[in-house]
Amino acid sequence: MNWRSEAGRIYAFANRNVLMAGRNVFFVFELVFWPSVGVLSIGLMTRFLALDPEMTAFLLVGTMALSTVQVCQLDVSYAVLFDVWSKSVKHQFLAPVGIRHLALGSWLVGIARGLTVFALQAGLSRWAFGFDFFHAGAPALAAFLLGCFLTSLIVGLLVSALVVLFGTRAEVSAWATVNLVMVFCGIYYPVSILPPSVAVLASLFPLTYVLDAFRAHFGFASAFPHPLLTGFVLSAVYLGLARWALARAVIRCRRTGALLKMSE
Repeated sequence: MNWRSEAGRIYAFANRNVLMAGRNVFFVFELVFWPSVGVLSIGLMTRFLALDPEMTAFLLVGTMALSTVQVCQLDVSYAVLFDVWSKSVKHQFLAPVGIRHLALGSWLVGIARGLTVFALQAGLSRWAFGFDFFHAGAPALAAFLLGCFLTSLIVGLLVSALVVLFGTRAEVSAWATVNLVMVFCGIYYPVSILPPSVAVLASLFPLTYVLDAFRAHFGFASAFPHPLLTGFVLSAVYLGLARWALARAVIRCRRTGALLKMSE
């Protein structure tokens, strides 16, 4: 394998996402406005309800996970959405590039944007509410962020598969999917309060374990044995399935001619 060629193809997708983001002033809202509103609204709610520091930490961790995952997965989804919107889908999938180039290039930009959002929200949380995310320590924080970014990659690939299959009719999934996933992952509540059948479903999401492991550093007993190991194993399995789903979607659309219908 020619590593220089591989790196060049990955860079091409990363550079495209950066260029497209730079041309759209509304992308600033994804990085600054909505994350700031999210952490400030939840933080002010904890003050109004007079919650103790542990409960405040529980809610703010969930808020930051939601924003970080959402911003990062959007970049992965944009790798296909940009082509759908510009009606150039066939050009991307006829080019000598693979799904790994598309996924890694866009994911790297998503990680950079996700880290930006995290840093902004962490700064606001410390300044406005006295909550220090770095109290958990660098290893725990790194594991938390990695878990969020892996979830983003999985969701982004699944959204891309839906967009390839259904075109612009599925583009709403880029914004709706993360919010649906977060309902089951316990973003604002422990999954133990969910009905038993729903709790079983929640246990299938990697982010459930990542949140559980990180919150254990802020006074909450872990609800699962070896949560990080379980979360990362599930992430690896789902990542393989998401990559397979996108590959199958592309093959199907090539056979049916749908790629040509979404292109000019």
